[in-house]
Amino acid sequence: MHLQIGSGSMRKYAKGDNLAGYLFISPFVIGFLCLTVIPMIASLYLSLTNYDLVSAPKWVGFSNYHEMFTLDEKFRASVRVTSIYVLVSIPLRLTFALMVALLLNTRSKAVGAYRTLFYLPSLIGGSVAISIMWKNIFGDNGAVNEILSYIGLDAVSWFGQPLPALFTLIFLSAWQFGSSMLIFLAGLKNIPASYYEAASVDGANAIYRFFRITLPLLSPIILFNLIMQTISGFLTFTPAYILSKGEGGPLDGTLLYSLYLFRQAFSFFDMGYASAMAWVLLVVIALLTLLIFQTSKLWVFYESKGE
Repeated sequence: MHLQIGSGSMRKYAKGDNLAGYLFISPFVIGFLCLTVIPMIASLYLSLTNYDLVSAPKWVGFSNYHEMFTLDEKFRASVRVTSIYVLVSIPLRLTFALMVALLLNTRSKAVGAYRTLFYLPSLIGGSVAISIMWKNIFGDNGAVNEILSYIGLDAVSWFGQPLPALFTLIFLSAWQFGSSMLIFLAGLKNIPASYYEAASVDGANAIYRFFRITLPLLSPIILFNLIMQTISGFLTFTPAYILSKGEGGPLDGTLLYSLYLFRQAFSFFDMGYASAMAWVLLVVIALLTLLIFQTSKLWVFYESKGE
């Protein structure tokens, strides 16, 4: 009798705990369903239709995808520009982040202030105001051309040619390395100092310690930063929109994928085509993430060799 009463009470308390847990997670579940899952399903359906926000969606099957890959020259231009942007800006950003993290990995009293200063561009770097400031810095009469003129070099029309215009976006991206720097710094703090002390006793110099201790033990952090920054690179929108006035010029030199998707949706009101572009981007990011994870096995092997 006592055992039955005890087990019944336990089940009653367990049900109460489960109900409380469900209530606590319900805001996230409802938000995830309403703001992520349902819109994704709707966009998948719209990607197979012709929809202009005015008339009802008209089923066209895979016509949007066929047009995208065979007929749309601007789509191919956006893919090319975005690929260059990601392949150049992400290594630069991670390299700067790691270099600054190594410099800040000290016990100086001023380290906290330096961390804040280096993180500040990442905190505000994606804003409209910073993009406008960047446009003024690289303008025809901006600070960069003034410096070039001062040292005897010709001024560059940064926004008048495709390649210089793209590299202004890349410079802005590399300038926003603060978040990756903090993650690298946290990883550096977790490397035991005894490893470096033992290597120094054995006569290892700073370069040897960096490649044999620091990089191998930071490989999980590098993997995380690489994935997050790659995703962020493909989603870059605000700087390209501001610097090119929403056109992606000159000559599609700054026509990033997200900017072209935005133009299809809100300039041409072709929601079906924009939804198809969004799903292509999702698949590309998923495949790249999978590829990075698969190649990370080489990093794990390198880490074990380093240890």
